[in-house]
Amino acid sequence: MFKIALIGRPNVGKSTLFNRLVGRRLAIVDDTPGVTRDRRKAVATLGDLSFELIDTAGIDSAKSGTFESEIQAQTEKAIAESDLVLFIVDARAGVMPLDEDFAQVVRKSQKPILLIANKAEGKVQGLDEFYRLGLGDFIPLSAAHGDGTADLHNYIFAEVKRQRGEDFQQDDGERAIKVCIVGRPNAGKSTLMNALLNEDRVVTSPIAGTTRDAISVDFTYKGHPIQLVDTAGLRRKSRIYETIETMSVQNTLQTIRFAEVVIVMLDAGQSLEKQDLTILRMIEDEGRACVIAINKWDKVQNGSFFLNEFTNRLEQTLNQFEGIYHVPISALHKKHLDKLMDAALETYALWNQRLPTAKLNLWLKDMLETHEPPMIEGKRLKIKYMTQIKSRPPTFALFVNRSKGVPESYLRYLRNGLRRDFGLRAVPIRFQLRAGKNPYAEGDE
Repeated sequence: MFKIALIGRPNVGKSTLFNRLVGRRLAIVDDTPGVTRDRRKAVATLGDLSFELIDTAGIDSAKSGTFESEIQAQTEKAIAESDLVLFIVDARAGVMPLDEDFAQVVRKSQKPILLIANKAEGKVQGLDEFYRLGLGDFIPLSAAHGDGTADLHNYIFAEVKRQRGEDFQQDDGERAIKVCIVGRPNAGKSTLMNALLNEDRVVTSPIAGTTRDAISVDFTYKGHPIQLVDTAGLRRKSRIYETIETMSVQNTLQTIRFAEVVIVMLDAGQSLEKQDLTILRMIEDEGRACVIAINKWDKVQNGSFFLNEFTNRLEQTLNQFEGIYHVPISALHKKHLDKLMDAALETYALWNQRLPTAKLNLWLKDMLETHEPPMIEGKRLKIKYMTQIKSRPPTFALFVNRSKGVPESYLRYLRNGLRRDFGLRAVPIRFQLRAGKNPYAEGDE
């Protein structure tokens, strides 16, 4: 079984992440550093992945022969037997001297390493300083709340596939695309799932809240294996009363984190409400690909007017999803479902797309000449270089002379240009600003 070791200095959240992935409270969690002393092993699951997880004591400075050095030896054994090392740091505390010391230890191990900036709830500033550890890109994560676990899943999946070969994938040679259906209660999510599967797989009812668990079913669309997930309706927090319904909503949010494409169901008989926009923002925050299904279209009288009003409000409130596919359908009468699934597959392809660096920088040169970067504290912002550092969603590093104070309006200008010139419609686009010398080009000043 694939083995993953959790490594890091004391009190960065290793045991909290261990408990979350194992699904049980096996490791004692406390703010007191040094609670964990021995290696602890358990089978963990993350989405469709299973692996052996090894929790370790926090490495601290220790002299040979002391009790602490024995703990450190246990940690080093965990590194030696693992296939992947998850190096945990504290996003709120920033880079500590012990983090830098330990970065040297894990680099010498020659093991694949993923840096995780834990405790990254909300908007944590200054994360770029973790690049100085020399371990490459990292994943912001909250072990306590589950934020970032979808990105962790994608990284582990890719690493297992790299080490174990193509046979890690499903028997048909292509991994199923995870598509989940979300929306307000009674928007027609379960009806859509039954229509796509062409069977009464899930219970449907006019009563809101009929679906409570996330129901996952595999099917194939035009040769593509799809894992389709129906979810409980998401209503405003003020309207959530029962404990069971609260758990259902939490289950839906977790499903979104592990999804690759999210289909948001809207009722054409109702206007676009704040709760719909909240759901879309949540999907954007998680970086998922998204398609909107406007259901019950057979009841709409003036379709063109409805679509114009809908598009205008969406673009005014959520520019990150500019150009998002919104497909009018009737789940009950099985109308235009092919258009919806085609849009989902196209959005999925854009979400996975990687752009050539040379082409990106030619494009960047034209963008900078067309609209010169702004002044920041009396000095001109210089964008020296650009490269795509990951997909799912497309994420780009901008090498600049200063990474703080860059106006969101200029980033929006670049984001809109990427959508227009490279066709990146309907997917979130991320920027990471990196100050300092461009490591990819010679003669950079």
